[in-house]
Amino acid sequence: MDAQYFIDVEIGTPPQKFTMVPDTGSSNLWVYSSSCWAIPCWMHPTFDNSKSSSYSKNGEAFDITYGSGSIKGTVGQDVAMIGDITAPMGFGEVTSVSGASFYASQMSGILGLAYKSISVDNLDTFMDLSNLQDKSFSFYLHDTA
Repeated sequence: MDAQYFIDVEIGTPPQKFTMVPDTGSSNLWVYSSSCWAIPCWMHPTFDNSKSSSYSKNGEAFDITYGSGSIKGTVGQDVAMIGDITAPMGFGEVTSVSGASFYASQMSGILGLAYKSISVDNLDTFMDLSNLQDKSFSFYLHDTA
């Protein structure tokens, strides 16, 4: 129904690949954690920080409430990648989920593309930290069904 579009985002070293929603209405990157016991986490790939040599723990609480539900966890630090675009950054490792949309969606997380001014925990954004020189990009959205 073209309600959500997805991109592949990799996190860590070696990279762990996730299907994420590129969201221009939020600024944070988050992914389901391997420490999560909520049902959506059982149904999607999860990030295992013990498998990444570039990971470091921040431990700050991470909590976002959307119109469709909420997620909670802690902040971790690692390298996020979309193709050859990389960003060493803080992101949410989600351990708690509530809301029906998380059960229905194919996503394992969200890549926020909005400005840092609305970032939870004032975390730097993927766009601000990326290796893109001019900080401009585009998406070609298409139906894969």
